[in-house]
Amino acid sequence: MSEHKVFALPVRVYFQDTDAGGVVYHGSYVNFMERARTEWLREVCGYSNGALMKEFGAVFVVRSMKVDYLKPALLDDLLEVTAQVRDIGRSRVTLVQTVKRGEELLTEGEVHLVCVSLASFKPVSVPEVLRAQWKN
Repeated sequence: MSEHKVFALPVRVYFQDTDAGGVVYHGSYVNFMERARTEWLREVCGYSNGALMKEFGAVFVVRSMKVDYLKPALLDDLLEVTAQVRDIGRSRVTLVQTVKRGEELLTEGEVHLVCVSLASFKPVSVPEVLRAQWKN
C-alpha cells in the first residue's frame, strides 16, 4: 500500500442495500465505493464532480474495477468505506478501496479511473492541482 492518506466514509446498510435475507447485495458494495470516491474527491481534493466538469471540462470515469468479497455485511451494519490513491499516471488514477465493519475487512477493491474530456470522452491529463495533492 502507498503512503497516500486514507479517506474513510461511514455508510449505514439500509434495507435497499440487501437481499431478502438482510445480506448486502454484491452490487451495493460498488455503490458504497462510488460514494466514498465522490466524497474523497470533494473533501480531500476540494472538488465536486460538477466543479471538475465546470473548471476543467473533464470527469473521471471507471475503466476497470476488481472487487474481492471476503465476508458479508448485514442490514443495519455501520460500515467504513475507504479510498486511497495507489498510483497516478498521465490520465489514469488507481485507487484502493475497502469496506470494513469495525476492524473486520469485508470487501476490498482496486479501481482504475481515467480522466476524460467532457467534449470527446477521450483521455486527458489529470489536472495538475489534483496531481499535486495526490503526490503528497
